[in-house]
Amino acid sequence: MEVFRNNKIIGYSNYYFEHEDNIMTIKNYTKFKVKLLGINIFSISSEAIEKYENNKLVFFKSITFQNNKEKFVNLKYDKKSDKFIINGSSFKGEADVDNVIGNWWNQKILIADSQISPLSGSIKEQTVDYLTKETIKIYDKSYEVLHFKLESKNKNLPKEKKLDFDIWLDPRKGLIVKIAYERMGKWEYRLKNFE
Repeated sequence: MEVFRNNKIIGYSNYYFEHEDNIMTIKNYTKFKVKLLGINIFSISSEAIEKYENNKLVFFKSITFQNNKEKFVNLKYDKKSDKFIINGSSFKGEADVDNVIGNWWNQKILIADSQISPLSGSIKEQTVDYLTKETIKIYDKSYEVLHFKLESKNKNLPKEKKLDFDIWLDPRKGLIVKIAYERMGKWEYRLKNFE
């Protein structure tokens, strides 16, 4: 996916998938910078790895530098307790296995009641509403999509902590093709290609 701010490309968030027997591994590399008058005002550089066994999340690890501040998540599935054990920069403890990692490759984010931040490990309750079916064009390719609104369940959170995303899903391919939100400008993640 390419990352845009105010309709200018500023970076990427790429996902790579590996399948071996009943294990799926996803690697994510994200990097972008926002400059104002030649000065960096916001930057992200992140690497993550996610592992699923029989379609169940069993491992997630990320390290992120946000404006040169380190954030991290180490998550493991504990079979005995049937819980996720999270050691993150914003949360340490157990989490229910119904949580999903808040990554844009996984359409399960649209049916989950809560998500785990891929940057810090914090757990965020959410609501997702279906808005409409529409046709959108990205990179001269048309997609028949379902448009959703994903928001924080807690409306009293500070604006910078709230989830507030528009998400377009191609239901035939099961792919999220576009994400849009506003925070220090208009942001979009656009699916460029997939194999």
